[in-house]
Amino acid sequence: MTQTDKMLARKDGRIGYVIFNNPERHNAVSMEMWEATKSILDGYAKDDDVRVVVLAGAGGKAFVSGADISKFGSERATPEAVEIYNKMTEMAYAGIHDFPKPTIAMIEGYCIGGGLGLAVSCDMRICSDKSKFAVPAAKLGLGYDYPGLRRLMDVVGPSFTKEIFFTARQFDAEEARMMGLVNRVVPSAELENYVKDYAGVIAGNAPLTVGSVKFIVGEALKDETMRDIAAMTKSVKRCFASKDYVEGRTAFMEKRKPVFTGN
Repeated sequence: MTQTDKMLARKDGRIGYVIFNNPERHNAVSMEMWEATKSILDGYAKDDDVRVVVLAGAGGKAFVSGADISKFGSERATPEAVEIYNKMTEMAYAGIHDFPKPTIAMIEGYCIGGGLGLAVSCDMRICSDKSKFAVPAAKLGLGYDYPGLRRLMDVVGPSFTKEIFFTARQFDAEEARMMGLVNRVVPSAELENYVKDYAGVIAGNAPLTVGSVKFIVGEALKDETMRDIAAMTKSVKRCFASKDYVEGRTAFMEKRKPVFTGN
């Protein structure tokens, strides 16, 4: 448990969980919860035992429903306060988006507003068939900055991004799958075990290869002038120079499951 009981962290083998624990408000997020999220992720980034991180909401009714509107009076009442809050949330989203290890959003129930922003910051999204998605900014008069819009657009494309924002309506799980917003839709009763198994598959693969692909895809999404070609090349060479490369080839020849160490 972190410094706030509204955010929980636990490990299950090589999987690290970040759990938004505010179910009475559909896991709406306050400033202290964003701060705690960063603290948890910083710990997982340094923990070599953690190879995949799963983000989830407590209570079964919502992933994250966005900002805690009850906190607006204290956290977003003035332009200055809004700027501070927006910087904190963008720091959280960017930290998840740029996290060096694979991240999976496990979505059950509502994934609304900032919750959707959080979900598209993850590498993958797996939801239950009862999930609902929306960004109600146009019903609240809120503005959305470029980074958040760009992350959504990178996932679903410009036309669906406009539809999500222009209509401000709720989309069901099948619509989300059709848009490419989620990778998989599974029955609600199977969601937790499905995500655990899926994360386990990823965690069992070579960390250097997985990390290199994540880094290169992230660079590819940047403007061409901002891409670090040298760093991408270095990440690939590191894979071929690793003990895991030797282990992978040896295990294949011996017809056994490889044991990767990340070295």
